[in-house]
Amino acid sequence: MNLAIDVEGLSKSFGGKPVVKDLALKVPRGQIFGFLGPNGSGKTTSIRMICGLLRADSGRGTCLGYDVIRQSAEIKREVGYMTQRFSLWEDLTIRENMDFIARMYGMAGRAEAVAAAIEELGLTSRRDQLAGTLSGGWKQRLALASCLLHRPKLLLLDEPTAGVDPKARRDFWDELHRMCARGMTVLVTTHYMDEAERCHQLGYIAYGRLLALGTAGELIARHNEPTLESLFVNLMRGVEDNFP
Repeated sequence: MNLAIDVEGLSKSFGGKPVVKDLALKVPRGQIFGFLGPNGSGKTTSIRMICGLLRADSGRGTCLGYDVIRQSAEIKREVGYMTQRFSLWEDLTIRENMDFIARMYGMAGRAEAVAAAIEELGLTSRRDQLAGTLSGGWKQRLALASCLLHRPKLLLLDEPTAGVDPKARRDFWDELHRMCARGMTVLVTTHYMDEAERCHQLGYIAYGRLLALGTAGELIARHNEPTLESLFVNLMRGVEDNFP
């Protein structure tokens, strides 16, 4: 199996408090992996360890064939990371934001690459609009375009559709599936069950531990639950008594 992510035993603590414990994950290339769990469960910390932004205290593995401990710089060049909060410059236009990012990556043919990325995600008519004046859906589209500018092989999305209207969410997921059809791998965190059902695989994490892993159908059948939502509610009930 050709894996984009293959890690085991990844653990991280802050101030002596464990945040992620013995994470093991295998994600095939060209798939969308959905990472679910309550706030503070360890999702973002897991993502940052996988892509080399945060060094794990223990464990090993690879991301895009690179060692997650020793080759973090190589991983970062091949990954696009969209944070939960809009993090681009609101006093720059769409085009200026994209051009700045292209400069940061030292991209050759910068102007052409920026124009192509803007066109690909339908931003051409707004390219001279200030980012701070965009609606939530258009900001989301700009953030995605910025992540894709350097043609990454893996896209990491941290609750990318939070606060976005339903139509923009549907359009966003249609775009994700088109990218996967072209070979992109996506790891996405979400709280929406309709989005979870559109993932090829799912993982549910709570209190830093991966509690369930599989496709939506496999998880529902394995735990004899009618829906994903009821499954995750019952998983939480099963562990809460052990974590004051």
